[in-house]
Amino acid sequence: PCGPCSEIYFDRGIERGCGSPDCKPGCDCDRFMEIWNNVFSQFNNDGQGNYTELAQKNIDTGMGLERLACVMQNVENMFEVDSVRKILDTVCEIAGKEYGKDAENDISIRVITDHTRSATFMISDGVIPSNEGRGYVLRRIIRRACRHGKLLGINRPFLVEMCQVAIGESGDAYPELKEKADYIKKVLSLEEERFDATIDQGLSIL
Repeated sequence: PCGPCSEIYFDRGIERGCGSPDCKPGCDCDRFMEIWNNVFSQFNNDGQGNYTELAQKNIDTGMGLERLACVMQNVENMFEVDSVRKILDTVCEIAGKEYGKDAENDISIRVITDHTRSATFMISDGVIPSNEGRGYVLRRIIRRACRHGKLLGINRPFLVEMCQVAIGESGDAYPELKEKADYIKKVLSLEEERFDATIDQGLSIL
């Protein structure tokens, strides 16, 4: 299914632009942020360049909630939106690092922030760590967060603390996070402990 599409951009101001006279929506600079996308699905494309009318036409519309929050709160990116920033600040507190001072550390701080939040929601939705499908994605997300914790010098389990902050920030909008808080923390804790033993053993071998 396909059709014409239309994007809605927000002009964040000339000061965030690249200075080029050709600067416009679609430019690589930070001035124009796409916050909404609409696809007017009316054709079926058979992959050979042939388009036939769909019996049921529709509008596929999607707004980037965090992108809109960036606009409303006038911050540079999703990591600085209030509900996410608290998680990021907790990473910094646990690691004893300051965000914005070191590019390598900043990558690890953002990875842990994003992955902890993702893992919290995935476990709440019934996904558990495994070696296949969604469970494998969850396992990789948790382990990547753990590894970046090691890169920041965090040498103890910490994801449960991070998870608690994520639940605190989103629990009012998503009450299931609060209802399943103990379960989410247990799953995270077990996976982190399992990986912690593995990574320490692997590092000692290396």
